[in-house]
Amino acid sequence: MTQHLAALNLPSAEAVAATPATAGDARRSGWWRDAVIYQVYPRSFADANGDGMGDLAGIRSRLPYLRDLGVDAVWLSPFYSSPQADAGYDVADYRVVDPMFGDLADAEGLIADAHGLGLRVIVDIVPNHVSDEHPWFRQALREGPGSPLRGRFHFRPGQGEDGELPPNDWESIFGGPAWTRSQNPDGTPGEWYLHLFAPQQPDLNWDSPAVADEFRSLLRFWLDLGADGFRIDVAHGLVKAAGLPDIGVHDQLRLLGNDVLPFFDQDGVHEIYRDWRRILDEYGTDPETRRIAVAEAWTPTVERTALYLRPDELHQAFNFQYLGTEWAAEPLRAVIDVSLDSMRPVGAPATWVLSNHDVVRHLTRFGTGDREQDLLRARAATLLMLALPGSAYLYQGEELGLPEVTDLPDSVRQDPAFTRARGTAAEGQEGMRDGCRVPLPWSGADAPYGFGPAADGPSWLPQPAEWAKLSVEAQTGDASSTLELYRRALAVRREHPALGTGDAVDWLDAPEGVIAFRRTAADGSLVCTVNTTGTPVGIPVPGVPLLSSTGNSPAVDGSQTVLAADSTVWWSC
Repeated sequence: MTQHLAALNLPSAEAVAATPATAGDARRSGWWRDAVIYQVYPRSFADANGDGMGDLAGIRSRLPYLRDLGVDAVWLSPFYSSPQADAGYDVADYRVVDPMFGDLADAEGLIADAHGLGLRVIVDIVPNHVSDEHPWFRQALREGPGSPLRGRFHFRPGQGEDGELPPNDWESIFGGPAWTRSQNPDGTPGEWYLHLFAPQQPDLNWDSPAVADEFRSLLRFWLDLGADGFRIDVAHGLVKAAGLPDIGVHDQLRLLGNDVLPFFDQDGVHEIYRDWRRILDEYGTDPETRRIAVAEAWTPTVERTALYLRPDELHQAFNFQYLGTEWAAEPLRAVIDVSLDSMRPVGAPATWVLSNHDVVRHLTRFGTGDREQDLLRARAATLLMLALPGSAYLYQGEELGLPEVTDLPDSVRQDPAFTRARGTAAEGQEGMRDGCRVPLPWSGADAPYGFGPAADGPSWLPQPAEWAKLSVEAQTGDASSTLELYRRALAVRREHPALGTGDAVDWLDAPEGVIAFRRTAADGSLVCTVNTTGTPVGIPVPGVPLLSSTGNSPAVDGSQTVLAADSTVWWSC
């Protein structure tokens, strides 16, 4: 597969940024353009059978909750057959539901139930790697060097006198070498295989026609079952630079998402996604029923991300630059500008996300260690995100104001990044990714808080005692709760003509530390004001208070008002 933009007839990022979008283009309509999409992490959402692990039946039982919350679609993290070396992102069979989650009938039923409630369903697809228990990989090991199946992976002889050294200096995202030496069928040391993640996750070689054929079939399999789209895991990683060159930098992990790397964001990925787009379009191009694809693409710049979203490629990509921005007015305004400016030329919607299953929850990430102030910031950040033009992603539990769990015992942690780090968390990563994956509290005063059917049943990760007051039951009906704030905000967002789809904001003059912008529609305008400082700030009254992250309308004194510390207010104009 060719690796060069010129060979693919693709414009550079600079050329894309300079290309004007066509007014009234059909690409500017579609359900995904302003959708609020809720990520469900299946093992931690709801447990129907009482084994302590969330499952598809549990998700089905809670779909009315998601409808009532006000989201448009549900994104399900992997539930495929897997040995669970990396929480299901090590897939052994993409056409089989892992028994811990149910069976294929449960998946079909979940999709049907969601559609009946007006919810769309996006499923995860994992094309960069498979499980080392996938039939392809097991056969490749059995057949040894020279096997045609080895061409579906990156097997290489080692360096050194006896091939005892890895083929290059690449490191795993989870730490340690990105290569593991295999064993020949006769028991002798063999070739090395590439795994950018855990050793149990060998990378696929997308130069192999068999790999491309298999994923075309997999896409159609899930589309035929009714899936409304795909979230593409490691979408930027499928193509590796020719020759797998050394990176020459030993602190590789610090470069991820910030620099050009030979195993990420190679230009050849665009040929793959053009092919996938043709398959998605086979299932219809009506904007309100179109099947979509969303890229998890860590790229050095938002402009590079935009290359995945041209009219003949994917529909959305996660905005990781926004997710990684600190809680401060100047950098937030800058990343909003560059995000909108980068998406506009390709006619794609901007996306906004604060938390997911791989990062510290934003309540803790933005926090100061003071629970009350941390919650204020998280709520303010949410209203800012939901006021921006485009699509927003919510991670399960953020609507409850859940913090990161940072004190999990080492004995219960299951994140392979923790294991690869020899049982010690990296600085700033306390509990690694397990801390954002603790099962949700639904009801009751004691763990597992309604996560499972038994009052004293198990939970695959322990839940903090203080979560009783954060449960869905405890917050429902409490006007001051974070859950009710999310419900009100999503209802307003759905109904207000100035919110949702669009590609621009009108910035307003504001004091230092304050963000202010206007969203305008033919039949109404909305102003969003955000105070990112820890002290109240006075501003001119921009309209009639519509919704405040604090739960209290700001006091108005003539033409002036005061924004509370760490707060966001929506104003109707």
